[in-house]
Amino acid sequence: MASDLETKAKEAFIDDHFELALHLYSQAIQLNPKHAELYADRAQANIKLDNLPEAVADANKAIELDPSMSKAYLRKATACMKLEEYQTAKSALETGAALAPAESRFSKLIKECEERIAEETGDLSMQTPEALAKNDVPAKEIELDKDQPNLEIEAAPPKPVYRYEFYQKPEEVVVTIFAKGTPHDCVKVDYGEQILSVAINAPGKEAYHFQPRLFAKIIPEKCRYDVLSTKVEIRLAKAEPIHWTSLEFSREVAITQRVNVSSVSASQRPSYPSSKPQRVDWDKIEAQVKKEQEKDEKLDGDVALNKFFRDIYKDADEDTRRAMQKSFVESNGTVLSTNWKEVGAKKVEGSPPDGMEMKKWEY
Repeated sequence: MASDLETKAKEAFIDDHFELALHLYSQAIQLNPKHAELYADRAQANIKLDNLPEAVADANKAIELDPSMSKAYLRKATACMKLEEYQTAKSALETGAALAPAESRFSKLIKECEERIAEETGDLSMQTPEALAKNDVPAKEIELDKDQPNLEIEAAPPKPVYRYEFYQKPEEVVVTIFAKGTPHDCVKVDYGEQILSVAINAPGKEAYHFQPRLFAKIIPEKCRYDVLSTKVEIRLAKAEPIHWTSLEFSREVAITQRVNVSSVSASQRPSYPSSKPQRVDWDKIEAQVKKEQEKDEKLDGDVALNKFFRDIYKDADEDTRRAMQKSFVESNGTVLSTNWKEVGAKKVEGSPPDGMEMKKWEY
């Protein structure tokens, strides 16, 4: 069964049906999870589909199962170069070159990585004359061989069974994966320049794989993790002290804010970026509205009258104000006119509401 899936996967890949090939490889891996070649070949399908973090994870698994497989290092480097993680790619290529010295692609790609690293760091001494003359040449797509050996495949990876959260400090990001009672030897964590790869294979539970491309670059050699009784805690050392607005990389994020490390107090609590929406204190807002309403309701007598006049007078001209004042006073508060031509020429008589009559008070 596994060999049949392998043959079909190879045919699908050669015919450029990469999604089908990926699915068939996954099924074969499920049947034969210790076959390193399957992971290496599924990595190639993932590269073709631009599933780059997944491709790195597959290449890492192939290397774990067979550290002497040179093509696994080549595919890891392929994915890392597409992710612009040239240091990680160069390291993988150097190991692969040592395993397959006759393979010319390794030396060619190592040179390309060195040029890209020099561009990033501004070290012109590492660049070739050709690179100096044309620094805008994009990284060449690595030609992937289609002569893949027969592979055996796994079904699409199961959905994650663990929950994660993260928070950050100016110098590090702490990722917490809640995995209660997980043995230490069931957890494997790998780091790239901008990749985190976590695999948890606990007895009696579905395998968990988490391979995000991170928001920004990290320093792999300074990262560490601890397996505790209720969780796996991963500490990622930031390459730059910038604020991560999310854990995973997004092309929509155009601007990052640099944190002034010296201004951050040691006693300051770390900021927890929001996987949850920000809470709004509606009770507080409602109380403020009620307070304003009660304040208006309590106005009476002259205070209420003055407020009434102020609101009406605010945009009125002088003649309008005179008309309003004269009509209101002469009519004993029963008439309010804004027409000065009509009001100014005569006394304004009172006009009580229907059902009421005017009464003249004598003093």
